[in-house]
Amino acid sequence: MWIINVFVAALPLLATAAPSPNPPSYGGSKPFFYKGHDLSSLKILEDGGAVFADTQRGNKTRPAEDILGDGGMNVVRLRLWVNPKAPYDGSYTESYGLNYTLPLAKRFHDKGYKIYLDYHFSDYWADPSKQASPVEWPTSLRPLASTLRNYVSSTLFDFHKAGIDLALVSLGNEIRHGMLWPYGQVDVDIQPASARVTNYTNLATLWAAARDGVRDAVAHGVQKPQVMIHIDNGWNLTLQETWFSSLTATGKVKTSDWDVFGFSMYPFYGVDATLANLKTSLTTLAKKYNKPMQVVETDWPNLCDGPDAPDLSEPSIPVSVAGQTQWVHDIINVVKGVPKNLGQGVHYWEPAWLNNTGLGSACNSAILFAPDWSQYPKVTGYSQASMNMFKGV
Repeated sequence: MWIINVFVAALPLLATAAPSPNPPSYGGSKPFFYKGHDLSSLKILEDGGAVFADTQRGNKTRPAEDILGDGGMNVVRLRLWVNPKAPYDGSYTESYGLNYTLPLAKRFHDKGYKIYLDYHFSDYWADPSKQASPVEWPTSLRPLASTLRNYVSSTLFDFHKAGIDLALVSLGNEIRHGMLWPYGQVDVDIQPASARVTNYTNLATLWAAARDGVRDAVAHGVQKPQVMIHIDNGWNLTLQETWFSSLTATGKVKTSDWDVFGFSMYPFYGVDATLANLKTSLTTLAKKYNKPMQVVETDWPNLCDGPDAPDLSEPSIPVSVAGQTQWVHDIINVVKGVPKNLGQGVHYWEPAWLNNTGLGSACNSAILFAPDWSQYPKVTGYSQASMNMFKGV
């Protein structure tokens, strides 16, 4: 998912700390369950004047991650852009690059949260509708693959040197249509299957290069993170089966090359995005691939009205703060119900983004804080009861 933001970030200094341990390897009797929030924009908000009030502690001002941690969060998801200097949105010129994301990761890591790094492999938002190659990267496949491999390895070293051993890395963000366009662009609907596999060959070459970058870093002392492939529309089994079988049919990516499946699951983008369809998709893929499954992006509105309000995929769930908790608990139940304990995580997308409350949908608000702009430019986000959605689960 992507959204426009208006605040500008400052860059904090690094500190040092011991690396955090990775979670237990998957397949055990009680594997670690990731309960995450994407807090990529938090420092931008803070530098723009945002503060967060804990309504369960008498409206005491506290860091958002402390409030969400009390609500059960144990991992923070952060996106990484390659070289965000091109003036796409004016104020975005330095956002989400390494100099922004690494210190933010350090802050959360030092508070005991596991860190999940979401590589976008772009200078800007990467999602199903856009996956632009970094402006300064090569413009032919083989040099591009080499640059990608070196980039992954070097950035993992940067986190390692800062005392952060990442728990999860996603090599690409929502790469249904590939990544690093036009070189790694794919069309999952191409027929026949042989033509589709040919279409996937460049993507497979690039993704394998990124995976080799992880191997290079690990070979030189970086603790191995769990490696994820992240696709949107996790409820769409046909999409998922076709996509992954096409990737591996190229012969360039083996099923052993990734550790975790990551899926987006939003209720705004089609009435077929149901809990039942998600269960079918995750269960089928778990049985076929024997790998952990995580829902790495989701949210639910607490306000959704007006003429452009979308049809939600689970209309029985109320559009309310209580409905946010119900939706996430239902997602968690689906994920935890995956066979062989292979359902291992749920992550809520940008719960504290006070100036983008609709989060890419036509709904009014899906965040977990109620923003008060009455003292602008200072804005206060008051925590809502849904911030406890991960508590006790």
